[in-house]
Amino acid sequence: MQIQHNISLKKYNSFGIEAFAKHFASISNIEDLKTILQLNEYKNRFILGGGSNMLLTKNIDALVLHINLKGITIVSEDDTSVIVKANAGENWHEFVLWCIAHDFGGLENLSLIPGNVGTAPIQNIGAYGVELKDTFISCETLDIETLKTNTFENSECEFDYRNSIFKQDLKGQQIITSVTFKLSKQNHVLYTNYGAIALQLETMHIKKPTIRDVSNAVIAIRDSKLPNPKKIGNSGSFFKNPVISMKDFEALKLNFPEIPGYTISSDTIKIPAGWLIEKAGFKGKRFGNYGVHDKQALVLVNYGDAKGSDILKLSQTIQKTIKRIFHISIEAEVNIL
Repeated sequence: MQIQHNISLKKYNSFGIEAFAKHFASISNIEDLKTILQLNEYKNRFILGGGSNMLLTKNIDALVLHINLKGITIVSEDDTSVIVKANAGENWHEFVLWCIAHDFGGLENLSLIPGNVGTAPIQNIGAYGVELKDTFISCETLDIETLKTNTFENSECEFDYRNSIFKQDLKGQQIITSVTFKLSKQNHVLYTNYGAIALQLETMHIKKPTIRDVSNAVIAIRDSKLPNPKKIGNSGSFFKNPVISMKDFEALKLNFPEIPGYTISSDTIKIPAGWLIEKAGFKGKRFGNYGVHDKQALVLVNYGDAKGSDILKLSQTIQKTIKRIFHISIEAEVNIL
C-alpha cells in the first residue's frame, strides 16, 4: 500500500472531471484499510468506490481511499437458490455478468449500471422494476472510527427509492467491504413488463426469454439511450424521479394531459424526471463542453473539459425551471462534492 500525493481523480470519476486528491491510496485488502485508518496524519478521509455517482466541483483536500477489494464467493447453495458474496471493489456490471454466466437469476435487470458493488447498496440501485434490495441479504462494513467489522441485514439498511441508511444516518461512518445476495438457480422470476424490455425482446424475436436474454435486452436499451462514460463523461441518471400526490397529478393533467406516471400507492404516483426535463426544453441542449444528453434528458454530460461547477449550475437551472413550470421539486441522485 502506497500513499500518493496530488493525484488526479479524472480517471476515477465517470464524469471525467479534472480534480485532484491531496493524498490518495488504493486499498486491496481490509488489513491495509485498517492500517491506513489508524494513521493520525490523515484524519480527513474521502471514500471512493467506482466514482460513478458523484460530481466533483472542487479538489479533495483529504486522503482519498479508493476501495479496490476484489473477489466473488459462493457462500452456500441448494437446489433452488444460491448465496453469493461479492467484495466492494468488483465492478457492478461485471458481477452481474458473472451471475448470469453461472445461471444465477435476480440481477439481470440491473445490467450495465455503472459503479462498483460496494457503492450499490448506498443508493439502492435500481432499473426496470428491480432494485438491489430485492436480492440483498446483507453487507459487511468497517466502522471508520472504531475499526469494528459490522454486518447489516436487509431490514437494518432502511432501503428506499435510491436511498439507504448509508446515505443518511450512517453517511461517512461505515465503509462497505462486501455485499451478499440471494439469487435463484432455477424457475427464475423475470421482470419484463417494465419500460421497454418487452418491446426489446420482441425486436430480438425472443418469446421465451432467459435471464441472459433479459440482460441483453437491458444492455441494448441502455446502449441506445445512455452515453458510454468512457466516451462521454456522465454519471447516468442525474436526478431522481419525483413522487407526487394523486391530487397534484390530476391537477397537472389539466395543463399536461400527456404527462406519464407510475402508481406507487393509492395516493402517490411517480413522474419520470426525464419527461419533465424534456418537456421543459433541455433535452439535447449543449452549453460549450457540457450539456443535457440528446437521447436521455436525465443524463447530464461532460463533452470535454467541463468543470464540475458548470454541470452543477446547469442542474440547478433545470431544477428551478421544473419547479416553475410544473411545481415539482426534483432531487439530484448523484452526490455533489
